[in-house]
Amino acid sequence: MKRQKQLNGSAAEVEAAFYDALNRADLNALMALWADDEEIVCIHPGGARLIGHAAIRASWQTILEHGGLHILPTQLHETHNLMSSVHTVVEGVSAASGEAAHLMATNVYVKTPRGWRIVLHHVSLAPGSAQPDMKAQILH
Repeated sequence: MKRQKQLNGSAAEVEAAFYDALNRADLNALMALWADDEEIVCIHPGGARLIGHAAIRASWQTILEHGGLHILPTQLHETHNLMSSVHTVVEGVSAASGEAAHLMATNVYVKTPRGWRIVLHHVSLAPGSAQPDMKAQILH
């Protein structure tokens, strides 16, 4: 079962499953990647800090109701130990205007009894212009 492998794999595999779920607008698959802890946090670009499953699920449901986001994460920088992994990536997207844009994302994972899970997803607008290889359709 590929999905089970992703859920119990490394932090990098969970991150790949996260962006895959965003691309497919699969809310259930996306939320299955988060830790069970109610202290999980999500901050969308320019948005408020969301804490807990209900708030985070509601925000993603609103974002994904029009389809997948088509985000291309690049330039991974990873710091990890046995129980946690911090990833920073550049998310390549296209703004609503059609212009290429990029976002900076920090994804934090912890190792739980169910495998690696997301505890923080924080995205902000990056300064400057997008890199030419970053293509996607919707800014989140």
